[in-house]
Order: sequence, then structure tokens, then C-alpha cells
Amino acid sequence: MAQLDNVFDDVGTGLPIIFLHGFPFNRSMWREQIAFLSANGYRCIAPDLRGLGENVAQTSVCDDRPDHRLKSVPPAGMDDMARDVAGLMDKLQIERAVVCGLSMGCYVAFDFIHLFPARVSALVLCGARAQGPDDAEKKSREAQAQRVLAEGMDLAVESISNLLAANTVNEKAGVVENVRQMALHTDPIGAAAAQRGMAIRRDYSADLENISVPTLIIAGREDGVRKPEDAGFIHTRIKSSRLEVLADAGHLMNMEQAEAFNQAMLDFLTRNVS
Repeated sequence: MAQLDNVFDDVGTGLPIIFLHGFPFNRSMWREQIAFLSANGYRCIAPDLRGLGENVAQTSVCDDRPDHRLKSVPPAGMDDMARDVAGLMDKLQIERAVVCGLSMGCYVAFDFIHLFPARVSALVLCGARAQGPDDAEKKSREAQAQRVLAEGMDLAVESISNLLAANTVNEKAGVVENVRQMALHTDPIGAAAAQRGMAIRRDYSADLENISVPTLIIAGREDGVRKPEDAGFIHTRIKSSRLEVLADAGHLMNMEQAEAFNQAMLDFLTRNVS
């Protein structure tokens, strides 16, 4: 899949932080972090990853078969997205940055530090998993890719409650609506490409012991997508890592508990990254 022009936010001055959003969302999910950290002396850059947000997917030429649409969407690989991030850094003349990813954004972050280790000054991994996909996950992602192509993004909206803590669903209608709108406005072709890209991602487990930069791992205590062991697995293998677990937070902990998330990030950056 060819990369379109980068679409990104770039706010503030100082040490650069690259924010990599989750699936099926866009750069707007980092709004609270960008406002807070840019006010505290950091340059915050948040791109829409390829095929998502305003970075609309490109597909190969379709043919006349009834199922052409399903077959014409190539995967948007996590390594391809990582190279996109490197290209954006080149464009902005940024040599090194803190890389912060959430969920799918963590896969991109893992590929980025594998491909460009000298360009990472620190990592922040939120709702992360290092293991590669098993056969069941691969089949599930392909089924979801085909369904969103056929039916649109209502599928993603149906699963929103699994991403959020009960407290968020019951008491934070604005957060729920923001998540819903991001999902509804995602291009189905871009969503299918990302699903297929995640289905062919590498297993990053063996990479973890080679990560030597300061690393903050943030998990939501009520995350319905990631198990506590996923964060623990990464924490025990990255020697320079710190684990923070946020109460009353699910998979989208940066939106659900923005104040606690922001403070955890600021404390980490202040102590570990200059």
C-alpha cells in the first residue's frame, strides 16, 4: 500500500514525543496528552497512521469479480507504518524522539525501535502485547476485515464497551462518544488493511531484551482486551522499564483517565529523559 502525504499534529517545542494511535482510531485520541505535555515543555507529534484518520488508504486496481473489493486491499504492515514514522521524522528534521504507542501503536513502536534503534530516546507502551498472532487471531482479523468491507464500521462501534472500563461507560459519556465517532469515521478500507497488517505482524518477544532505552509501560486495570500478564511479560523482559497500572481504566486508558495518564508520563519523562 502506498503512503499518502503525512497528516499529523505538531504542537509545542522541546523534546519531541511521537504519539502512535490505536485501532480503529486516529491521532485525535491523543488530544489530552498533546495539550498537557506541550504546555510542560515537550513537542508533541501525532500522525494518522496509514489508512486511518485523514490518511486514507490506497488500494490496488480492482477487477470485475464480485469479490474484488475483498481481494484488492493489501495489508498495512506494522513495519510499513514504522517506516512512515521515520519518514515523518525526516520531514520534520527530528533525529530522535520519545515514541509512545497504544495497542496497535505499540506494534508500530516495536517495529520502529527494531528498525531504527538510534532514533528512539525512550518508549511509552500502553495496552501493549509483544507476542505474535496465533492462527485463531489471524482468522479473526481476516473475518473482521471482510466484514467491515462488506458492512462498514458499525462492527467496531459494537465492540466499544470491551475497550472501556465500566466507570467510563457509566459516567463519562463524552469519552464514549469520542471513541464512537473515531470508529464511525474510520475508512473501512483502511481498517481492513490495518487488520490484515496486524495479522501478519512479527512476534516481538525476542526483541524485548534488546531494548535498552527507558521504557514506561501503562496498563488499564479493567482492560478487556489485554490481560495483566501481557504488560508483565514486557516489563520483566525490558530491564529499564517501569510499569504503571491505572485504576478505573480500560484499553483506552489515556482517554479514560487522562489526568492520571498525563502525570505518569510527565513523571517518567522528567526522571528518565533529558
